[in-house]
This record gives sequence, C-alpha cells and structure tokens, in this order.
Amino acid sequence: MNEIKEALRNTEQNYKLFQQQQFTFIRALQHTRENARDVLRPVASISQVQSYMDHHCNNSTDRCILNMFLNICNDLCNLCQKLETLQSGNDITDGILERCKLLLSHSNDLSTIRAKYPHDVVNRLSCDEAKNHYGGVVSLIPIVLDYVKEWVAHTEKLPRHMLCN
Repeated sequence: MNEIKEALRNTEQNYKLFQQQQFTFIRALQHTRENARDVLRPVASISQVQSYMDHHCNNSTDRCILNMFLNICNDLCNLCQKLETLQSGNDITDGILERCKLLLSHSNDLSTIRAKYPHDVVNRLSCDEAKNHYGGVVSLIPIVLDYVKEWVAHTEKLPRHMLCN
C-alpha cells in the first residue's frame, strides 16, 4: 500500500507541474489540431492527443507538453495496474478501479466529462470554444486522481485480510 501511495504522490506532483502549464497544453492542442485540419471536433481521447503529437506536432514546446500529458496518463494506468494487484474483492473498490480503467482507455470518448469543484481546470479555460473542445481532456487527470484517492481511502478502511497480493 505504501508503494501505491508513493506512486500517487509522484503522479500528483507531476500533475501540479502540468497544471501550471495548462495554457501551453491548450495552445499545443490548438496548433496540432490546426496542422491536422481537425478544428471542428473536440479533443476526445488519449489516442487523439497521441496522434496529434506523433503526426502533427511541429515544435519542441508543444511536443514536450503533449508528452507530459501522455506520461501522466501512462503513470495513472500503471497505478491502476498496481491497484489491481492489491485486489480487495470489495464492490466499491472494484467499481472505482473499473471507472479509472475506462477513463484511461486510449479510445474512450472524454468529450462529455468535466471536472467538478474543487477542480477549476475547466473554469480556467479562456472561452466557450476552449471549454467545449478541451474540457474533457483537461478534466481527465483530476477525475482519475480523485478516483484513485477514493480507492485508497476505501481500501484503508478494509480489514487487512481482505487485501491480497
């Protein structure tokens, strides 16, 4: 469990750095979407961000911030795999883990998800178009982090014998 908490702390630290550069992330998405001639539909999946970075990214700043987003998503996937190994068999924790895995699926449509209070990532977006085009992708990480924290909180309440490695 300590290993999971440490991985969660590290991911949260990386996310704080990423959060400070949210406008750079949005600009990178705008640039790559324009290069892809794909400005009408919202950024709706992790694989779409990956594709923009791989095929339509022209500068190192954009590549760096898109890569940072993808690395945090990958860290969260790895964290979910660790959570699975510490399976509790509890319906609540199993449900939380399934939601995390669904959200982090590379093809999952993120366009309708929005982070709620206390997260202000969507509110920090500059205009309605940005909220509509990027709201889901900027909401992904804080939502999954909340689920992982919820998983840890529920798991810590369980008796030790319910956890198995």
